[in-house]
Amino acid sequence: MATVELKMPKMGESVHEATIIRWLKNEGDAIQADESVLEIATDKVDSEVPSTAAGTLVKRLFNEGDVVQVGTAIAIIETGGGSTEVKSAPASAPAAVATPTPAANPSPAPAPATTAPASTSPISSNANRFYSPLVKNIAQTEGISQSELDSIQGTGSEGRVTKKDILAFVDAKKSGTVSPAPAVQKPSTSTTSSAPSSPATSFSGDIEIVEMDRMRKLIADHMVMSKQTSPHVTSYVEADVTNLVMWRDKIKKSFEKREGEKITFTPVFIEAVVKAIKDYPLINVSVDGTKIIIKKNINIGMAAALPTGNLIVPVIKNADRLNLLGLTKSVNDLANRARGNKLQPDEIQGGTFTLTNVGSFGNVMGTPIINQPQVAILAVGAIRKKPAVIETPKGDAIAIRHMMFLSLSYDHRVVDGSLGGSFLRRVADYLEQFDGNRDI
Repeated sequence: MATVELKMPKMGESVHEATIIRWLKNEGDAIQADESVLEIATDKVDSEVPSTAAGTLVKRLFNEGDVVQVGTAIAIIETGGGSTEVKSAPASAPAAVATPTPAANPSPAPAPATTAPASTSPISSNANRFYSPLVKNIAQTEGISQSELDSIQGTGSEGRVTKKDILAFVDAKKSGTVSPAPAVQKPSTSTTSSAPSSPATSFSGDIEIVEMDRMRKLIADHMVMSKQTSPHVTSYVEADVTNLVMWRDKIKKSFEKREGEKITFTPVFIEAVVKAIKDYPLINVSVDGTKIIIKKNINIGMAAALPTGNLIVPVIKNADRLNLLGLTKSVNDLANRARGNKLQPDEIQGGTFTLTNVGSFGNVMGTPIINQPQVAILAVGAIRKKPAVIETPKGDAIAIRHMMFLSLSYDHRVVDGSLGGSFLRRVADYLEQFDGNRDI
């Protein structure tokens, strides 16, 4: 019987390993080509690994929780052919990469310790913050305490600490540029061993307690970090998008027939945002201490709801280089693959500005939380018919118009009310001035 190896797929230029979260197939199960076999997580995104061939799963080479290098065989599939030879030999023995150590990383080997020896106590997650096995392994080897680990600001998806983050922290700690982690304050007059980290919750009555899934824990941690990092201010405008609505109603059937997919308002919103960013480039920045980093690329993140109820933000890279058709194709592709858990890690990083459509839930406006390390996020509300005063050659008149609210949350450290309000007004102007006769 012929067998093939299912290998850990390449998931982006910056991703070299992934953690196996859950096996979806057991040994002995029949598998169809392209059927999902297991779920994996990187420091940026969760995804499923499909089978490369139809057959039977005869051997799982790793367990749940193992960290596996990209390109390493993770399972053996028997395809039913005449040969018993494995078609693709593994690059290295699976056991050698199940739990990589810092010595296997491309960074220089650590110098001999001259102070306290490395801690042997296990590193665990604090406050439900997720750490990959590789990060915890490095922390334990380098003698990084739990409080120090919790103090590291992660650059991965949802603020997750990556290998790069922890190695940078190790280098900074050795050079003496990292302040000691704050000591936990002990209560002065209490018989309890430590102060509670959050207010006590009452459990009386008819209740059900549900543990957050891993993604929800990451989202919660990222949202709290954003509010603690940026002083949020939100501005609002109301826009008359009647021309836009009438244009979409006119072309949506022919577009779907021609392209085989639907056109939504989202690509038009993104187009308006891109134009406004070109007018106000200081919205497209991030903050590093007292330095403002102006981003030359315009990469728009679009918040997408998942079937689980969680949110993920895929990114349209270089959105300013795409026309409306290109934006529409990108929006539909990323949204569909996000819902199917098919996004690659590189596709949810590098965003410079985020758009979220609260109108898709029937909400007229929202106050979104900034997606760090960005400094602004735009929420678009539901489009509703309302009576409005319009100017005509014969004077003012009241007419039924399609109106919507837009709200911009921005980081008041670097974006003041003048810049934030002017940018938001410019986005609304581009939507109101939409050409109802344009082609796509």
